[in-house]
Amino acid sequence: MKPLVSILKALPPTKIIDADIDISKYIPLDLSVTNQELVQVKPESAAEFENFISNYLEKNNAEVAFGGYIEGRTLYKRSTIFKNDAIPERNIHIGLDLWAKENTSVLAPINGIVHSFKNNIGLGDYGPTIILEHIIENEKFYTLYGHLSLESIENLSVGKVFNRGEIIGTLGNSTVNGDYAPHLHFQIIKNIEAYYGDYPGVCNTNDLNFYIENCPDPNLLLKIT
Repeated sequence: MKPLVSILKALPPTKIIDADIDISKYIPLDLSVTNQELVQVKPESAAEFENFISNYLEKNNAEVAFGGYIEGRTLYKRSTIFKNDAIPERNIHIGLDLWAKENTSVLAPINGIVHSFKNNIGLGDYGPTIILEHIIENEKFYTLYGHLSLESIENLSVGKVFNRGEIIGTLGNSTVNGDYAPHLHFQIIKNIEAYYGDYPGVCNTNDLNFYIENCPDPNLLLKIT
């Protein structure tokens, strides 16, 4: 059996954000601790961060900003789900973020069925989330879509089929998406264990090697760059 990474590499490029947005309108975005512009601006609220993203897109004549896989970030410090007395600090992002306007459509990158969905309520959490299950060359794996709109999970059912390119939902705003600027958190998961409608999207340094193995780079599938 082929390893998942090899299967993903062999697939053709695909999109998970509005098919009408050309790839030339995508721009990389660094939200790591080394981004000096972010350090200087210090956006603290969702509105300030949305303004930062909008200005960045406008300045670069872009419509989608992407990045963040295995990126160490400071923006999680405001939420206790990433740091509290019971757990070590989690600050390494293990999915790919795609920042775009609220209500931008989210697409299934490959054929799959709904494994689970859930509204993960709380500051810094995913908000409405969908997980799809896929089988390619007898290899089962999952893709997670976080920070969606509430409408994305209304009337949804486990087992629903989505084919490549079909709209599975839309981007939510800060009132429902965990208090973030509108964006999609996209993550590939090999073994989902007992998780349902949720899976860690940020880890600590001690667990990083496990998550790199279990959550390969989403760009292997999307091939944005």
